Amino acid sequence: MRSRPNFHSLWIVVGVLAMAGVATAALSAPKVVSSYGPTNQDLTFEQIKASRMSVKVERAKQHAQLLNSRYDLSKKAASGVTMSGGKTVPAGPTAKLRSVTWEQLDRKTPEQIKATGVFPYKPLPFADHAEGGMLFPLMTTKLLPRLVRFDLDFDLPEHVLPDTAPAVFLTTRPDLGDVAKGRLITIDNYYEIFNGILNPKQLEGLRLLVTQFPQQQFNATEDRRTDRPSLGVTCFDCHVNGHTNGANHLVGDIRPQEFRHRIETPTLRGVNVQRLFGSQRAIKTVEDFTEFEQRAAYFDGDIAMAAKKGINILDRGSQVHFMAEFLAILDFPPAPKLDIYGELDRAKANASELRGEALFGGKARCASCHPAPYFTDNSMHNLNAERFYKQELANGMMMAHDGPIKTFPLRGIKDSPPYLHDGRCFTLEDTVEYFNLVQQLHLTAQEKTDLVLFLQSL
Repeated sequence: MRSRPNFHSLWIVVGVLAMAGVATAALSAPKVVSSYGPTNQDLTFEQIKASRMSVKVERAKQHAQLLNSRYDLSKKAASGVTMSGGKTVPAGPTAKLRSVTWEQLDRKTPEQIKATGVFPYKPLPFADHAEGGMLFPLMTTKLLPRLVRFDLDFDLPEHVLPDTAPAVFLTTRPDLGDVAKGRLITIDNYYEIFNGILNPKQLEGLRLLVTQFPQQQFNATEDRRTDRPSLGVTCFDCHVNGHTNGANHLVGDIRPQEFRHRIETPTLRGVNVQRLFGSQRAIKTVEDFTEFEQRAAYFDGDIAMAAKKGINILDRGSQVHFMAEFLAILDFPPAPKLDIYGELDRAKANASELRGEALFGGKARCASCHPAPYFTDNSMHNLNAERFYKQELANGMMMAHDGPIKTFPLRGIKDSPPYLHDGRCFTLEDTVEYFNLVQQLHLTAQEKTDLVLFLQSL
């Protein structure tokens, strides 16, 4: 007599095989890339720190190799010119060329440059692009140890950065000259320095600008990048004295991580004449930008993470207004060679500077986007620089398109290295070389020198 099949056992076998198949498929399936960070963290601070420290040395080594392969990082100073605070202005170009001279490169088409991989100003990765976050230069962390990250060191040499404690000039009191006088403005001294100079609203706005608020890497949770729980960062930790210290991070509004752009901190000088804010965001008012930073940018654009780590909701009618009122009186540094129209005074300028000014408004076409007197058109422009390099991964960053970039004012530009939105041009000479290639201007060596000298006079 034939036995009946054991359907119960059969279904168990089928179920086991099905589960095994699911497990195998799960192991082989591509990892899901989420727009959100892990808000429900299941690791302790000690575990997170150990994980970060395990990759710190190797990633720093890889990044240093990339920088040294692209740039000459030795210290070179421009002759006869200093920043407003007295620091020497770095000289270049610093970019290293590969089997080609600047003159030969100038004769190549974008397609030829791209095919041979010799473009010297490719997008610059963050010090650890896979990790990201706010990163401050050593000259700042020496004065403000609370900004030290245990997992990451700043990548650029100090001589290609602005003054440690930049000069502060006010539109309301130009007679005072530099109000900071070499002092780093913090919560400890802002009142002493500015009481009697600012009105009460401006003074309160400045207080908020030097007050710590939670941020993605600087907070009190287990998912932080400081040894001790942190109250956070201040606006003036990056925009030191209303200017910049070269601190950088990753833009918050792009995903996935490898497509995010490195962003250098721009100066806040001359905010009163600007109508766009954010290197690539085209935010229309400084009030909007202030709120945007606190609500989203501080947390890599992750609103869920902001809720966990301590979002600071500023009151638009008072706090935001007070902060903006102070920012609106931050002035450009004096430019004694310029007249009221932003043009060189022929009695004060030398021949090279005058030739540079003519190039700026003529052959070099700089004035098309940077018209006097403040040398910005308050617009966005896409240079399509990706014509010159291949889209490929570089230390965790995809070298893709830059997209539209805000036209930054050029007044006081010698005080603000490094240049471009990601800091890939360390000096004014590098910046001139970059635009000479991207705009296909075919400037001569003397014309480049004249243009740099004009820029130094602004």
